[in-house]
Amino acid sequence: MSGQQESKRPDDREFGKRLGIVVVLFSIFIVAIIGMLLSIQVINAKKYKQIATKQYEREVTERAQRGAILDRHSRLLAESIESISFYANPRTVRNTPLFDKQGKPVKEPGSKKQKHIDNSGAVATLFSRHLGVNRSVYLRELQRRKGAAVLGRKIPVAKAMPLMQLIIEKKLPGVRFEKEQQRYYLNVAAQVIGSIGSVKSETDGSSGLELQLNKALKGRDGTRILQRTATGIRYPAPDARQQEAIKGNTVQLTLDGDIQSIVEDELAKAVGNFNADAAACIVMDVRTGEILAMANNPAFDLNHRATWTRQNSRNRAVTEMYEPGSTFKLVMAAAATEVLERKADDVVFANHGVMPIYNLKIRDHESYGNITFREAIMHSSNIVAAKTAMEIGREKFNAYTRNFGFGKKTGIGLVGEAPGMVRSLSKWDRTTLPWMGYGYQVMATPLQILQAYAAIANDGELMKPYIIKKIIDAEGQVVREAVPETVRRVVSAETARYVGKEYFKAVVDSGTAKNAAVPGVTVAGKTGTARRADGGSYAKPVYVSSFVGYFPVERPRYALIVILENPKTAYYAATVAAPVFSAIVSRMLACSEEMQKNLAIPSPEKRLLDSIVTVVVPDLRGLKGRDAQRLLKWLNLEMDYSGEFEGVVVRQSIVPGSRVVKEKVIRVVLASGNINRKSS
Repeated sequence: MSGQQESKRPDDREFGKRLGIVVVLFSIFIVAIIGMLLSIQVINAKKYKQIATKQYEREVTERAQRGAILDRHSRLLAESIESISFYANPRTVRNTPLFDKQGKPVKEPGSKKQKHIDNSGAVATLFSRHLGVNRSVYLRELQRRKGAAVLGRKIPVAKAMPLMQLIIEKKLPGVRFEKEQQRYYLNVAAQVIGSIGSVKSETDGSSGLELQLNKALKGRDGTRILQRTATGIRYPAPDARQQEAIKGNTVQLTLDGDIQSIVEDELAKAVGNFNADAAACIVMDVRTGEILAMANNPAFDLNHRATWTRQNSRNRAVTEMYEPGSTFKLVMAAAATEVLERKADDVVFANHGVMPIYNLKIRDHESYGNITFREAIMHSSNIVAAKTAMEIGREKFNAYTRNFGFGKKTGIGLVGEAPGMVRSLSKWDRTTLPWMGYGYQVMATPLQILQAYAAIANDGELMKPYIIKKIIDAEGQVVREAVPETVRRVVSAETARYVGKEYFKAVVDSGTAKNAAVPGVTVAGKTGTARRADGGSYAKPVYVSSFVGYFPVERPRYALIVILENPKTAYYAATVAAPVFSAIVSRMLACSEEMQKNLAIPSPEKRLLDSIVTVVVPDLRGLKGRDAQRLLKWLNLEMDYSGEFEGVVVRQSIVPGSRVVKEKVIRVVLASGNINRKSS
């Protein structure tokens, strides 16, 4: 027996060893599991949570609605409208898991695998029916191997709503929709307002005020955390913090949409009539510095990005520097009045049209001998202007030039504004002073010239021009508001009134700018026909024709500058720019209730208009029916028309420029489309 017990002991020992090995292995396994759990749940918890989250959770950026841009009367110039874009995951649509009405997976016959179907045909049919696009387009898009399929971009909400409801009700796997913003423009003041859509972002501003005020306009994007069910339907995560988007600020400009449209229309006609390279115009309230219109031609269509070019996007009104020519004689006239105590009736000698100076010659376009200083300005004598500048002296002439704001930015705050150019006294040569007397050897922007004339109209006080009236946040609170700001006094009130009435009113009444006259309104201003250096030389003449003026002279309120670059059918400003000024002002007075109100308290101009027995028939061709009717009504004339009232005037019964009695009926023919004023 003892022998048998001894023979079993080795077996027991072997069993014990095996059991020990099993226990050790099991212990290692348990430790490994515990280690793995610690790694997943504690050490690398964040990593695995992110992996899991990616599978069922998605962070979606909700774009903030871009702020609107308004005109001075709160009319929309630019706005962002919510639209809907539809996308799909092609792989999910082509391999859609099938569920029964209770939401349980449908199995393959004779298998435990879930049944899948190709849903691309149904999705293509659904979108084709609602969006009106051929079904084959969607089928091709849903065959993509990589990336998301785009089923519709920037669809108006009203059109997209039925489709959105069907997607939600049918719980279409792999199909989703997102809210997007689409920018719409009234399509005026293109160079001022600018556009959106840069290389970096489709929603950021790329030019003009859209770029300059991008931070204020774009608002703050929101964030939505969405979770996904097994069927692919997404819903807001219940335990996640959702950040709402905050709408961008609203920007209100000083621009008047109606006046801006009138100015752009007249500029386009002028460029066409005179075959000019470009044109610019600015309208300013002389008392406040507010810009009511700032237009450039050529322009581009804000709603069609493809029309944008570097050339037609330039805001020439503030970026272009040119030698102003005779419009700069304002500085000479003002300085002569205060420094030399020159009077309008003082007799000056104009050298019979030619004055040799420093082996060069200054010429007038007419031969004048002894004339009054008033006549010298009326007929734009370069010789008298040069002589007068030399009498004033370089130091004082330089001081007046800079006092009027030349050689420095106006402070309007628009991107790209040029400062102009006035040489420092140390760099003046002996020809600088006489040539500056009539507007050469000095560079200015259209806005600087207008600002100077507006100072004369404003009793000698130079106002800072501004175009951004106020910025309002999403809660309706004013974040920033501009107020009229006086820069400095440039001349005394007496000098400003004397210069305006004695010289620049005479220019319009009897001088070179008779074509700038406006029936019933007194106008003061000056023409400028300047040669521009082409390739560094004046040998081949390239002209810049301009007129700058203000009205009414008795109580000045508005100033306006018109510039045409390189007009080819005619180039004298009296023929080119002055009539454009007259046409713009006539239409503004006829259409702007604000102007009518401001000029009628009490209005000497209105009384004068009422006292006129006969009036001059304006050129109505090219005007819309409504604008033509308003213009005739302002002149106390009646309009009878045939054709579509929304069309433009192609013929009128009385020749433009004819004088007729008040209340005369002018018969016009209206047609759709545009008409060139040269048309018969």
